[in-house]
Amino acid sequence: MTAQRTIRKVLIANRGEIAIRILRACSEMGIRSVAVFSDIDRGSMHVEFADEAYCIGEAIPARSYLNIAAILDVAKKSGADAIHPGYGFLAENAEFARAVADAGLIFIGPSPEVIDQMGEKVSARDMMKKFGVPTIPGTEESISSAEEAQSFAREFGYPVLLKAAAGGGGKGMRIVRRDEDIATAFRQATSEAQKSFGDPSVFLEKFVSPARHIEIQILGDSHGNYIHLGERECSVQRRFQKLVEETPSPFVDDALRRRMGEAAVNAARAMDYQNAGTFEFIVDPEKNFYFLEVNTRLQVEHPVTELVSGADLLKEQLRIAGGLPISQNLIDYSNNPRPHGHAIECRLTAENARADFAPSTGRITFLKVPDGPGVRVDRAVRAGSEVSVYYDSLLAKVIVWAANRENAIARMRRVLNELQVDGVDTSLEFHRWLMENEEFLGGRLSTKFVDEHYHPEDIKTNIDEELLAVAGALLFHNEKNGKNGKSTHSGPVDTKGLAWRMSGRGGVR
Repeated sequence: MTAQRTIRKVLIANRGEIAIRILRACSEMGIRSVAVFSDIDRGSMHVEFADEAYCIGEAIPARSYLNIAAILDVAKKSGADAIHPGYGFLAENAEFARAVADAGLIFIGPSPEVIDQMGEKVSARDMMKKFGVPTIPGTEESISSAEEAQSFAREFGYPVLLKAAAGGGGKGMRIVRRDEDIATAFRQATSEAQKSFGDPSVFLEKFVSPARHIEIQILGDSHGNYIHLGERECSVQRRFQKLVEETPSPFVDDALRRRMGEAAVNAARAMDYQNAGTFEFIVDPEKNFYFLEVNTRLQVEHPVTELVSGADLLKEQLRIAGGLPISQNLIDYSNNPRPHGHAIECRLTAENARADFAPSTGRITFLKVPDGPGVRVDRAVRAGSEVSVYYDSLLAKVIVWAANRENAIARMRRVLNELQVDGVDTSLEFHRWLMENEEFLGGRLSTKFVDEHYHPEDIKTNIDEELLAVAGALLFHNEKNGKNGKSTHSGPVDTKGLAWRMSGRGGVR
């Protein structure tokens, strides 16, 4: 059992919406907070929300949010006694967790040893086999050449999946369906793995398709308590990046939830996992599930679990890190987890949904955030915020809760129609399209859902005739005055926002 340690001040080694989520949990628990920021994040909301804030370097993550020495230096200066890594950046970096502990501080997450074990995907899969967790057939070690990959692919049978051994989040992954494509895929996967994780190692698995991506939220503490809080359905993805999450899954029944939960909890207990974590699985149509990976941190999509279970996962993380047991109400819930209602999360990203989700940067010039019963928006942007090339494209998480899936979808549809963003392209149109799609409404999902059903050209907009007339008048007026040299504007008329609002008001069909 870990000795109890009072946490009085937490440094948040992150930025964006997750930094604000942590700051709010600290505030509600009477814990002071310390933010760190790069020079271009000086005006960011997480800096404003924190009790203290320190600049740690330039915009490039390696010179700020990935700079372990600079973060520890701020922790020492500020008198912080714990560090929360959030997700991304250093959240699953065992070296960072070890350095925090060596500095006499509390790392809010699992031990460095567990992060190490789960960070290397091949060894993690081998460990899961020993714990009795089903795994996908694949190579026992990393593969060193395209020829070796080809040999294993022929043995397992196409299609196969090349995966980065050191990473996750869809980076360094390639599906290979034919012998003649494997050399190119191997070169691309190793190159992307090197760029993303500093390690080009890849391994190969049989590609299970069609399949769903379903994950189990677990908690473990130093008092011997290990629980799960049910599943999250994360099958709606593009290029292995999650777009929408919901719970409960429309596919998972009580028996499957119990089997997956028991597998995750037993493995967590076997590895002495303490704090919050997520076991990710692939599930085939016959409800066979296979281990994918363990994320040794809080997930982006954790709010949907919170809304149906009553948990505050951030507060649980802080409790466990301070040596306290998991809250009793969650232990009671986990004995027979029956989600209360239904929750859906849409990730609003700065990506053009009409152009294959191409990244978009710039200044947000207009933002209208929806609200109302059962609505939660976790964000770190406002009108005037800059979306830069340096960081993740996530702008906000739009989350709704309702008594059942049908009502949750109806609520999300309303919320998305109220949401307005101008200045950068976003994924909003995709989400509006999704909430009208018959396959999604029927719960018929798979990891290939976007590839099979989403066609950007199918997005139609209802043009508001009144606004169209106003826009036409403005343009005519501007052109006329410009021709006569009588313009009253200091610069060109920006009709982009108007055009966007015209496309948004009528909703997407």
